[in-house]
Amino acid sequence: MNWLFVEKLNKRFGGLVAVRDFDMTVEEREIVGLIGPNGAGKTTVFNIIACYYQPDSGRVIFQGKDLVGMKPFHVCKLGIARTFQVTKPFINNTVLENVMVGAFIRTSNTRLAKKKALEILEELDFLEQKDALGIELTTVDHKRLELARALATDPKLLLLDEVMAGLTPAEKMSMLNLLRNIQKQGITLIVVEHDMKAVMNLCERIILMHRGEKLIEGPPSLVANNPRAIAAYLGEDYATA
Repeated sequence: MNWLFVEKLNKRFGGLVAVRDFDMTVEEREIVGLIGPNGAGKTTVFNIIACYYQPDSGRVIFQGKDLVGMKPFHVCKLGIARTFQVTKPFINNTVLENVMVGAFIRTSNTRLAKKKALEILEELDFLEQKDALGIELTTVDHKRLELARALATDPKLLLLDEVMAGLTPAEKMSMLNLLRNIQKQGITLIVVEHDMKAVMNLCERIILMHRGEKLIEGPPSLVANNPRAIAAYLGEDYATA
């Protein structure tokens, strides 16, 4: 049985078909890249897996449990966490308090939640800013805070939505190393990302979406050289490079 099994997902918003007959399987401890142009349906797939949206039809099975119909906090308790393209920290709370919010999904003990949050901040090299307010952070630090809060929920599956957007090349390299270390801790990753160099270096398998459908799936080398992938998203310049 696949660890995560997504079958025939369909989601429509009025006359717009956002996701059409989308299938995906993910094995435990795998890193899968979900790529495609804006509007391809990637974030909608994330929202369905995390139960922010309910599909019009289809199934999402995680470790043998059907997630369709569940609430987001139930899914989080099962071990699925996510980050968002547009970060929304609690701007009047400190970094530490923001991360503690994630930790409270596992404990009602404030001391234990604080301990977990501090461990995560140290892992992300973010400890020096633990007392900074959310409103004081840069866009890049908002991204790190989003990741820290997700990790504090102690996830088994982490859905990362453009976590490297806005980072410098050096920061992206640091983030790639961090994500590899997260995988080594036993956490499975599905990554939505537009930086193709980063995603091809990080992911073991790539799924390319186009107009709500899965267009191509395979190892990075196969996708990078596929004529349909080049025409739909990567472009000739990427193929030449």
